[in-house]
Amino acid sequence: MEEQDIPIDINSGKLLDWLINRRHCQKDWQTHVLKIREKINNAIQDMPAHQEIAQLLSGTHINYFHCKKIVEILKETEADTKNLFGRYGSQRMKDWQEIVHLYEKDNVYLAEAAQMLIRNINYEVPGIKKLIQKLEQTKNELGKKKADYKKSENIAKSEFNNLCKQLGISGVRIKRELTERIVELPEIYDKIARSVKSLDKVVEFYDAFVEYTLGAKHNGGCVPLLKYLIEKGNTTTYEWTYGEAPLSINEPSLNFNVDDDVGNNEKNDTIDFGPVEVDGIDFNNLDLDGQIDFGDDIQLENAEGAIDWGGIADDEVFVPADDINFEIALEESGIVVEADGNDGGNASGSQAWTILDNPETRTEFVDQLMELEAFLKLRLYEFKSDSTQNLLSMSNMQESSLLQMATLDSTQNMLDNVQVVLSEMLDNKAQHLYNIKHSPRYVDVLASNLKQKQMLVEKMESLQKLTHNKQEEIKQQALDLQPMLKLIVQKTKELQSEIESDISKRYKNRKVQLTGGIHTL
Repeated sequence: MEEQDIPIDINSGKLLDWLINRRHCQKDWQTHVLKIREKINNAIQDMPAHQEIAQLLSGTHINYFHCKKIVEILKETEADTKNLFGRYGSQRMKDWQEIVHLYEKDNVYLAEAAQMLIRNINYEVPGIKKLIQKLEQTKNELGKKKADYKKSENIAKSEFNNLCKQLGISGVRIKRELTERIVELPEIYDKIARSVKSLDKVVEFYDAFVEYTLGAKHNGGCVPLLKYLIEKGNTTTYEWTYGEAPLSINEPSLNFNVDDDVGNNEKNDTIDFGPVEVDGIDFNNLDLDGQIDFGDDIQLENAEGAIDWGGIADDEVFVPADDINFEIALEESGIVVEADGNDGGNASGSQAWTILDNPETRTEFVDQLMELEAFLKLRLYEFKSDSTQNLLSMSNMQESSLLQMATLDSTQNMLDNVQVVLSEMLDNKAQHLYNIKHSPRYVDVLASNLKQKQMLVEKMESLQKLTHNKQEEIKQQALDLQPMLKLIVQKTKELQSEIESDISKRYKNRKVQLTGGIHTL
């Protein structure tokens, strides 16, 4: 094989050292480059409008090979300045020809081109690639954050909607809607009271069992409040306490401050529960004007300073006891004496609440239901357990036919009835409405909880929007870097080709190949 056919392989990372070692370039080439770069910066300020020159000046630093092409272009644009001796009178041409001449002296251009090639391979191209990769990674992380925000939004929105659905409100003006739902409580209590009537057999069975176990009747019954509800229904606490219905009922007033309600722009806004009327008197429309009007002025003293008793003479004031007739009937005198007890009384305060609405009786009612539930569960366990000796199977069981008739199915049916009433009483909606009525603080807490979920939904929506915008911005940055990367790679390969061609001419046109990192572009 001839020497001319043997290729010259040069590692691209050691190209500059290779050129200096073989004396193609000087070690102090950089000092000359600084002067050349300054002349290029000055010359580039005055350039003709030419598309090809604009393409040469874009993307990378101008090197020697660019300058040669610019000179070739100027030979066409500055042709009219050429004299008879073949020299150009254009200052542009003179500047660029001087730049090319300075580059060619001591092969400064070759050292600079080698340095540019190494910098592009080791720094420029990898740096842009890493930046694009980092932007893609950031975009993916933002996508995950966006998905997390969306998940949190859906959870908060679902919790908000479920709670609003449970409370029966739309969630626009929370406090107002919550307080307005109180009107549903009587209907709920009526439904529970109707369900309680199905527990008459359960209460009878429980009483019979306790009487059989103790050998005597329980004083007052086992579940007196439950019995009362079965017989009389959900009456006022007053009637349950005194055994007689009141003539008038005056429940405690319910005023809820909704100044800070969502969407409320009015001040001093309170819930109006309608007119308060007791014994025919409308206290909402009662105008006292700061004082009570008793009619015409009452004269307590006459002109002489004595008290006027309505025309009674002095000799009529004292009546001897012997002249008093004690046999006058009370009916004839117009005086009405009430019967013993509280017949015709006024139910006010907590006494005006119904049994299921009063906190004390409500708690007692739930306790008695749980007492029945526990009793029936124990009876079921005894029925199902083979090893347990049922007390009802004793010889003297004949005393209670009701206990004898109890079976596994009947006991299970009674337990189901008790649990139905208990579930209605402990229903979330019923408890929420009960707490709303009896605790303004509970209204504030519940409204605050709903508002926090609303704010969380809005916050998550805002964060999603910000994340999406940031994601689009990063995506656009990555897209903008792609053309730049493509251009630098293209210019780097063109520079590689120019360097290989130049070195090949110095070695009798032997093939020159730059190896190493150049192939990773």
